[in-house]
Amino acid sequence: MTPNSASLNLSGLSSLGTPWRAAPLGDEAGSGLRWVMRRNCSLAPRQVIAAYSAICLVSLSIASVFAWFGATPVLYFAGLELLLLGLALMVYARHAADHETITLKNSTLAVEHHCGNRVERAEFRADWLRVEPAQGQGSLLELSGAGRKTVVGRYLRPEWRQMLARELRQALRLHTTVPAAPGEVLN
Repeated sequence: MTPNSASLNLSGLSSLGTPWRAAPLGDEAGSGLRWVMRRNCSLAPRQVIAAYSAICLVSLSIASVFAWFGATPVLYFAGLELLLLGLALMVYARHAADHETITLKNSTLAVEHHCGNRVERAEFRADWLRVEPAQGQGSLLELSGAGRKTVVGRYLRPEWRQMLARELRQALRLHTTVPAAPGEVLN
């Protein structure tokens, strides 16, 4: 465990099972931290393809039996059903890997929001950054500084957003304090 990750252990975080980890970026001390918050999805895109293939096989087998006995409209309805299900699963698979990444390195905080094929990126100076709820208690977190702002926490439950805000503030304090020169005393 590096000094960065050890210093961010806030009481109660490990017992609640938070969906993010403040992970160090590299092996060297002071290299930075990264938080990754992912969408909670039950199937990965590859699993969606396997499940859809299995559903297609079963549905078309049953429809083929009905068509063999003369009920050909069943085959058409099964095809329409599988087409609509395939479209819905395609939309699901496109957004299954959506996530937010917050990276704090060299007194710069970068926020990336991956939504489908689109990536939004915002960078802030860590020493001028404010971390606040966007609307009120339990709302998304607003990161603002130097006239720009962005929101984070889309993939977190409302009660975890405040804990993330505290952790971000603590990490910002640790990364933006200027170390004392040898023999200098800081108050």
